[in-house]
Amino acid sequence: MKESTTKEQVLKQIRDALIDKSDNPFSDIDFESSVYNEFTESLDITFAEAFNEVSGNFVYCADDVDFIQNFNQIAINCKWNNLYCIDNDLLKLLKDSKLPILSTETDFLQQKVGITKCEYLIARLGSIMVSSKQMSGRRMNVYPEVHVIIAYVSQLVKDIKHALKLIRNKYDTMPSMISLITGPSRTADIEKTLVMGAHGPKEIYVFLIDDSI
Repeated sequence: MKESTTKEQVLKQIRDALIDKSDNPFSDIDFESSVYNEFTESLDITFAEAFNEVSGNFVYCADDVDFIQNFNQIAINCKWNNLYCIDNDLLKLLKDSKLPILSTETDFLQQKVGITKCEYLIARLGSIMVSSKQMSGRRMNVYPEVHVIIAYVSQLVKDIKHALKLIRNKYDTMPSMISLITGPSRTADIEKTLVMGAHGPKEIYVFLIDDSI
């Protein structure tokens, strides 16, 4: 009975508040202005600095040719093997690298290095926006030990809200999964020891190709 009485008191207070509305004491607050400081550097430099801070590996490429040269050199230096990619556009780009690229479904479990595109790069956070509507799907973002993302300068945006606005315009229906990748997977849940790659790739590389010219 006491519980019912308390419930009625709460409901009465809600009804009274709806009937006798008070003026907003904070009517002069500006909710539209950005809470962030303005960028002091270009979007690519801002992204690179933020991405490096979260243990990402950033590689700037002047064009597609420069990308192939950088990609080959890093693949050799890091002794990458079992490279895997299922994106047709990327496979065309990577054919000039002369490196063997796995691309069939039966090869999926063998991959050590997964190569994908992304939707957008969030400059302020150093984050990578991916979605389920990409040709690589969901699995490629979490399965490989090393995740290589090939992106273009035109995919750089300032903040998350700008990326979400663009992705709404890009697709007729929103992807069932939109996610942000901010550096390699990590956890400190086990004996407070930082473990890299606990829930996904241990290393993330972003090759940013300049298409602004």
